[in-house]
Amino acid sequence: MNSKLKTLLATAGLVVALAGAAGAAQAGTPWQNHHPRRVEVNHRLANQYHRIRYERRTGEIGPVKAFRLHRADHRIRLQERWFARRDGGHITRAEQARLNHEENRVSHRIG
Repeated sequence: MNSKLKTLLATAGLVVALAGAAGAAQAGTPWQNHHPRRVEVNHRLANQYHRIRYERRTGEIGPVKAFRLHRADHRIRLQERWFARRDGGHITRAEQARLNHEENRVSHRIG
């Protein structure tokens, strides 16, 4: 397989995975209502996911850049989950600030 096709398939797979994660992040469950910091972080990740998709569809960014941005967001999401698992299901203010800082860095790379 050529590298363009591999990149396209990898991007498509990541988009599908993130779409499921974004949908889960937006689902309002009673558990999330008690953890507003996690909800805020996950909503920002979902918004960035949609911004990346929009920029990719309109041709503002290429498939490789979109893949890298999705990968960066995915790493932030994994870090948020790790923080929550370590702290009994919630994240601290310092952890939220760190995640927001990382999301800001990715956000500036989108457009």
